[in-house]
Amino acid sequence: MAYTRKTWLEKFHNGKPDKVEITDRAFADIPAGASMYIATPEIIDTYIRCIPEGTHTSLQQMRKDLAAEHHAEYCCPITSGIFLRMVSEAAHEQYVNGTPLKKITPFWRMIDSKAPVAKKLSFGTDFVREQRKKEGLAY
Repeated sequence: MAYTRKTWLEKFHNGKPDKVEITDRAFADIPAGASMYIATPEIIDTYIRCIPEGTHTSLQQMRKDLAAEHHAEYCCPITSGIFLRMVSEAAHEQYVNGTPLKKITPFWRMIDSKAPVAKKLSFGTDFVREQRKKEGLAY
């Protein structure tokens, strides 16, 4: 039986719920015993869709906003980065498959071409640079 790779849209809809956990050990910028929010790709997608055109919001700011919104001290840096990439890849996949640009998630408002996640995008950084340039954002 041949293994077929999941599309980014299939990965995006993973069905796992968001949650707040208490960390049992320190990692990244989060001390042991802190409350940490773990979002979902859908929540990251919704957050990005609310960023106004021509505005850049950092991953760090999104983490702070989501932690506060969900009554946690921190938002997980690992899953946030993974889900940001997942949202970006799924949006680009939709665009390539014919969804109009105005209907996909404007992930370029969070990712510039120098961001660590940009280097991991399967489609490279040209698309990101082009969209950021159109919106007057540094790229």
